[in-house]
Amino acid sequence: MTQEPEETTGQPEVEEVVDAEVVSETEPVGAADAAPSGPSGESPEGAEADGDGPASETAEASVEQDLNRLVEEARSQRDEYLQLAQRTKADFDNYRKRMAAESQAQVERGRLEVVAGIIEAIDNIERVLEAAGIEQTVALEGELPTDAPITEQGVIVSYRDLQAVLRKAGVEAFVSKGEAFDPNLHEALQALPAEGIEPGVVIEEMQKGYSAGDNVIRHARVVVSQ
Repeated sequence: MTQEPEETTGQPEVEEVVDAEVVSETEPVGAADAAPSGPSGESPEGAEADGDGPASETAEASVEQDLNRLVEEARSQRDEYLQLAQRTKADFDNYRKRMAAESQAQVERGRLEVVAGIIEAIDNIERVLEAAGIEQTVALEGELPTDAPITEQGVIVSYRDLQAVLRKAGVEAFVSKGEAFDPNLHEALQALPAEGIEPGVVIEEMQKGYSAGDNVIRHARVVVSQ
């Protein structure tokens, strides 16, 4: 009796083929995982981290340059503002001094105007005293004549008061007669020959001169010998 051959011998070959196909299909995945990503085996993230170093240094240098530039600009502006403040202070000091000088000069001009008016009043009183035959020194220093008319007494009192005002203001008359002619003090109205007197000497005083310290308030009008 003849036996039929068993058909089991082909099944292992199929399984091996299938297994081989499975292994071959999964190999690229493992190979991709195992393959190095860089020439030295470093990962891309490490390469990028190494690449950020020079760029970071360049950014820091740029920031430092900008900061230095801002500091220099601030210093320059500080110096400009300081110079401007100094010039402004100097201008203000000059302005203050100029205004003080102008104010003082204005006060002095006003004082001289008042003094000039007082001097004119004194000139008129002295003419009255001369007409009344009263010496100026007596009117200033002598006793008030009680037997004189009240008007004459009033003139003497007014004369003394005005002279006191001048003295208080630092103004006084200066003597010219017998002195050498000085154009800074005298105004020559006439030159006359005078026997026994050198030329250029004041021989007569027509109007008194007044001064306040070194400042001449009014020049004396005089006659000079020739």
